[in-house]
Amino acid sequence: MEKGNLSVNSENILPIIKKWLYSDMDIFLRELISNGNDAVNKLKKLKMFGEADYDQGDDEFFVKVTLDETNKTITISDNGIGMTAEEIKQYINQIAFSGAGDFIEKYKDRISESDGSDIIGHFGLGFYSAFMVAGKVEIESLSYQTGAAPAHWVSDGGGEYELSEGTKTERGTDIILHVSDDAKEFLSEYKLKEIMRKYCSFMPVPVYFDKAGKEDEENTPINNSSPLWLKPPSECSDEQYKEFYHKVFTDFEDPLFWIHLNMDYPFRLQGILYFPKLKNRYETLEGQVKLYCNQVFVADNVKEVIPEFLLLLNGVMDCPDIPLNVSRSFLQNDGNVAKMSSYITRKVADKLNSLYKTDRDDYCNYWNDIHVFIKYGCIKNKDFYEKIADSVIYKTINDEYKTLGDFKGDKEDYTLYYVSEPAIQSQYVNLFKESGQDAAVLDHHIDSPFISHVESYGSNVKFKRIDSDITESLRDGNRDENPSIIELFKEGLSNDKLKIETMNLKNEDIPAMIVISEESRRMKELSKMYAGGGMDFPLEEKLVLNTNNNLVKLLDGFKDKPENKEDVELIINQIYDMARICQRPLEPSEMTSFIERSTQILGMLAKSKLD
Repeated sequence: MEKGNLSVNSENILPIIKKWLYSDMDIFLRELISNGNDAVNKLKKLKMFGEADYDQGDDEFFVKVTLDETNKTITISDNGIGMTAEEIKQYINQIAFSGAGDFIEKYKDRISESDGSDIIGHFGLGFYSAFMVAGKVEIESLSYQTGAAPAHWVSDGGGEYELSEGTKTERGTDIILHVSDDAKEFLSEYKLKEIMRKYCSFMPVPVYFDKAGKEDEENTPINNSSPLWLKPPSECSDEQYKEFYHKVFTDFEDPLFWIHLNMDYPFRLQGILYFPKLKNRYETLEGQVKLYCNQVFVADNVKEVIPEFLLLLNGVMDCPDIPLNVSRSFLQNDGNVAKMSSYITRKVADKLNSLYKTDRDDYCNYWNDIHVFIKYGCIKNKDFYEKIADSVIYKTINDEYKTLGDFKGDKEDYTLYYVSEPAIQSQYVNLFKESGQDAAVLDHHIDSPFISHVESYGSNVKFKRIDSDITESLRDGNRDENPSIIELFKEGLSNDKLKIETMNLKNEDIPAMIVISEESRRMKELSKMYAGGGMDFPLEEKLVLNTNNNLVKLLDGFKDKPENKEDVELIINQIYDMARICQRPLEPSEMTSFIERSTQILGMLAKSKLD
C-alpha cells in the first residue's frame, strides 16, 4: 500500500479560479480591497500588541484604487502591514494558503473571537481573483518591519512568477493589474466606482478612488467606515435613520418605522430593517435586504439568513459569524444560520407587538402599508404568526381597526364577514351599515390565502364574504316563500337552473340580490391559482328576490297577464343584471344588453308620463 500527498498544479488550477471560483467578474475588486483592509487591520493589531510602531494615525490609513487608462492598469494600494519577499513566497506562491488565517493562528492567544472577526480573508484565494481581469499581475510591497527590503513579484497567471527586490519606499502593498483585452470594460472610472460603492460602501478602512493624471482634489473616501448599524440604538436619531435609508435605498419616501438589530450571543449580528411606505396598493412588493460580513457587502436577500417574508422589507445586516464559502456568494451549512433567522423573526414580532400595545394609533395608521408584510409572514412562518396573532388588526367598513378578539367578544365560534371589492359590493356594505353590522375590509390579493390560513389555525373564526348569504339582521321577519314569483323569474330569464328564493328584506328599495356560496367561490379562486385558469369550477350563485319591494310585488301581479309578457321579461332581466352589477362587473356583451334595456325602460316610462 502506498500513501502520499496530493499535489496541485498551479498551471491547471489558475484557469479554474479565473473562470469558476467567483460568480461575478467584478468581485475581483472586492477581494483585493478586502485584502488591503486586512493589511491595515493586521498592522493596527500589531501596534496594539506592541510589535509594530508607526507614525500615522488611524485616520491616515487607506485602501486606494487607481485607474490608468493609458497604460491599461488598475492598482489597488494600501498602507497596511506590507510583505517581505519571504512572506510573498509563503502567502502568494502557495495557492489557498491564508495569510489572514495564519495571522490569527499566530496571535490566537491575544486575539479574541470578536477581535479577529475583522480580518476578512480566510481562504487564501482572494488575491487570485485578480487574474479574472488581468493578463499580468504585479506586487510591489514594503513590510512594516524595520530594515525590511521592498519586494517585487510578477506573474502572467501561467504558473510561473518572478520575485526580485522592489522599488517601493513607503510601507504597504500595491497590486498592479494589467487588464486583458477581454476585460477592458473595467478600464472605466464609472464602472470601477460602481463596483466600489456596491461592495465597499461601509468597509472599515477608508477607500479612495484616483485616476492617473486626474487626482481627486477633495480626496474623499467613497465609503462610510462607521455605518449607522454599528452604533447603539440610543445614540441614533430618527433623522439619522431616515438619512441612512434614503442614501442606501435611494427611496425619496420616508420609511414608516425601523428595527435596529444588535446581538452578541450566541452569534454576532447587527443591522437595521426598514418598513417602507407603499406608494399604492398595486406596487410590486420587492424589498432589498443587504447582507454584509464585517462591513463588506456579500449579497442581497440571502434567504438562509433572512426569513423569506422579511425580504419584502428594506434593510442592512452585518453578520461577522456568517459561514461563507470561498466565493462569499453562498452560505455553508451551519447551525447559527437557522438561529439568526429565528432571532430576526422574533425581533420583528416584538417590535410590532410593542407598537400595537404602546402606540396603537400609529400602528393603525401604518396598517395599510404594513399589513401585506405581516400577513405574508403569518402565512410563511408559523413562529411569526404565533407571536404576532393577537396584534393582527382588520380595517372595518366603518373605518375602525379591530382584532379577531374584538370581533368575537365572548363567542366561542364566530363568522366574520368581509368585503373584497368595496366599490362593487357597496350595496351590501350599505345594508350592513344600516342594520348595525360590521365587516372587515380584505381587498388585497394576499387576503384570500391569509384568511384560509387563519381559519386552519384553530381560531374558531369562519370568514364569509359579505355577499355570500343574507344574514338574519337584514331580514324582515320570516322568509317569505313565493313559488309563483320564482317561476315567473325563471321563465323571464329563460334559466330554469338558476337558484332563486324569495325573502322579506328590511330595505324595501332593493328588488333583488345575488349571493354566492363562499365555498364554491374559494374553490374557483384556487382552481385559477393552481390550474392557471384551465379548470372552470362552477359558482353556486343564487338570486334572492325581495318580496317587500314594490317592483317585485308589481311583477307578481302581472304573472297572469300574457299581454304584458314582453314588458315583464324586460324588467325581470333588468332586475337580474342590476343584482349582478352589485356583485361583479358585467361582461361587455351583457353590459351592452343592460344599456339597451335601460333605454327601452326609460322610453316606456317617458311615454306613460307624456301620454
